[in-house]
Order: sequence, then C-alpha cells, then structure tokens
Amino acid sequence: MKEFEFNNPTKLIFGKGKLDALRNEIPKYGTKVLLVYGGGSIKRSGLYDNVLSILKEIAVEVTELSGVEPNPRLTTVHKGVDLCKTNGIELILAVGGGSVLDCAKAIAVGAKYDGDMWDFLERKAAPKAALPLGTVLTMAATGSEMNGGSVITNEVTKEKMGWGSPFAYPAFSILDPVHTFSLPKDQTVYGMVDIMSHVLEHYFHPENNTQVQDGFCETILRTVIETAPKLIEDLENYELRATVMYCGTMALNGVLNMGMSGDWATHNIEHAVSAVYDIPHGGGLSILFPNWMKYNQSVDVARFKRLAVNVFNIDPTGKSDEEVGAEGIEALRHFWSSIGAPSRLADYDIDASEIEVMADKAMRFGPFGNFRKLNKDDVMEIYKMSL
Repeated sequence: MKEFEFNNPTKLIFGKGKLDALRNEIPKYGTKVLLVYGGGSIKRSGLYDNVLSILKEIAVEVTELSGVEPNPRLTTVHKGVDLCKTNGIELILAVGGGSVLDCAKAIAVGAKYDGDMWDFLERKAAPKAALPLGTVLTMAATGSEMNGGSVITNEVTKEKMGWGSPFAYPAFSILDPVHTFSLPKDQTVYGMVDIMSHVLEHYFHPENNTQVQDGFCETILRTVIETAPKLIEDLENYELRATVMYCGTMALNGVLNMGMSGDWATHNIEHAVSAVYDIPHGGGLSILFPNWMKYNQSVDVARFKRLAVNVFNIDPTGKSDEEVGAEGIEALRHFWSSIGAPSRLADYDIDASEIEVMADKAMRFGPFGNFRKLNKDDVMEIYKMSL
C-alpha cells in the first residue's frame, strides 16, 4: 500500500424525497443557475417539472442547456461555457446520468478558463478554478456524482478522452433511487457493467498489503452480481435501485483505491472504440474487459484466482491457479451475457477495418495501464480478441 492523501468534498444527499434539498443547497451559491440535462427523459418522468418548481420557489434565474449526448460532445460543452459567460451563471445544476454530469463538469471548468476547455484533455493546461456544480442523478453507473473525473468526445477529431481535476468535484449531489425507475432495461444493464468495470479497474493493481481495499472491491462486485438479475426483472424496485445506486457511487469516489493505483487500460481502450463508433460505454466495456483479463492473466495469476474464488465462488479443488482464474473470467463473461450485455464488437456491427485507427487513438499519450503497460500491438490484439 502506497502513502496517500484522501479528500472528497462532495456532499452526498441520498434517499427518497431528497430533491427538496435543492431549496437549501442552491442559495448557498447564487441565484443564476445553468440547468443542464439530456434528451428529455427527465421531462417524461416529471423530474424536470419538479426541479423547475423548486427553482421558481427559491427565486432562481434559470438558463437551460438541453440535449447533452450519451457520449457528451465538445460542441455541447462550448455551448454551455458560452451560456455561463453570457448570463453570469453562478451555479451549474446537472440533472441526468453520468454523461450529463461529465458535460457539466467540463462546462464548470471551461467557464473559468480563457482558452478552449479541450486544452485540459490534451494536457496543454490544467484547470485553476470552476463554477460550483450541483447534481441530481438519474442513472447509477459512472460515479461522476462524487468524483472529479469526466469524459468528453471531440466529434471533429473523433477522440474521446478522460480528464480530472479537484475543481470538478460536485459541491453536492442528490441521489434519489426513485429517479432511476424510468431507466430502461438496457441502460440499467450498461450502468451495472460500468460499475463493475470501475471496481475491476481498481482491483487489478500492482500494490501489496491491500486486503481492506481488495475486500471492499469484492463486496461491491458480489453485491451487483446478486442484485442485477432481480433488478432487470423489477425495474421499479426501490431497494434494488438504491443498492445499485450506492454501489455506483462507492465504486469511483476514491474510497476503493486509497493507497493504490488501479489499471484503467480497459477504459482507455473502450474510449477509442466509442469515439469512432459512438457505442454505449457500458456495452463496450462488457465486450472488452474479459478479453483484457484473458490477455493479462499471466501478470498476476494469484490475483485472478482470488477474484474467481471470492467473487464468483469458483471451486479451486484439483485445479491449477491458472485454471481457476480462467474460470473466473468466463464466469464474468457469462454473467454479463446473462443480463443482456453484448460480448463481441460484432454485436455493434464493428469489424476489423478500424482496429488500427482505434489503437492509434488509444495510444494518444503513449503506453498505458498500471497493472501492465500496454503498447499498440497489445491494444490491437485485445481488439482482435473482441471481434
């Protein structure tokens, strides 16, 4: 375990009926709010009207930015930044899933920067300030409600990259599981895959003496595995939605990786795929992660065995460590397939024609991965395994 410092400044407000907390939280930051949301699902569910009603009650001046894409685009970020600067916005309120929150974070730092926010993703500059951000979460997946990370797509260059900053943490996040009831089955599945993938990215690390962190990871994985089959058959079950929502937040708020650095290669590999083909992030991860695992099992056979035994209940009796680990990888693949997640790039009509293009995009900043450094040949092989 490495030395570390931990600070998470986000105030988490969790539970049924917690939307009312907006009345107390928003006035702390001002009266001019940019309301950021996606394609209209919050209007169909009634959440939009409820939010606007509260904002009207507390005399907030609202500017709206709608239509945030599932893979949020730089042009949308630019629109939001312009709105903030033109209207003197004092607080951004993001209502939606991870994509909406990620876009709002980019707007928040971009509004306090004289250049193009894309400079941060290209590592030409780092944020020095941000507008305060509040969130109302409608999808359990990315953990963006309680971290400083974000992923943005440049649709012109077809690049999708992650970035992060201490300035991008939400000031507060409201998590009412009821707000996820309207999420369709496929998006619910993608969200659970994303949650598990975040945990797995933490789990595959090179450090020693991480029994507590590894145990946290295993508990969240087991919990999602137990909950997922029930939830996809009962999408408006409050307890199940609450369990998954809490797992999503804990998977990526910094608690799991204290004292260690996870791998994060698979996310980088997937970002290149969805940059070129604009597929759902969770769908891409469900295809790629088991193949990354197969490709890298020999790096730490014992860790793959531990995952197989402690999470998937693989019986190690009479088997080599390699065999046990391999069974665990297949168990993950089977589980994701059983809840309706894709298993091949062909499921999205993706063939081998753009493999090298995607690999080049993944290699934008050179070799990557903390469990094992991957080069272009490695990335291309994982893509080929995933066809």
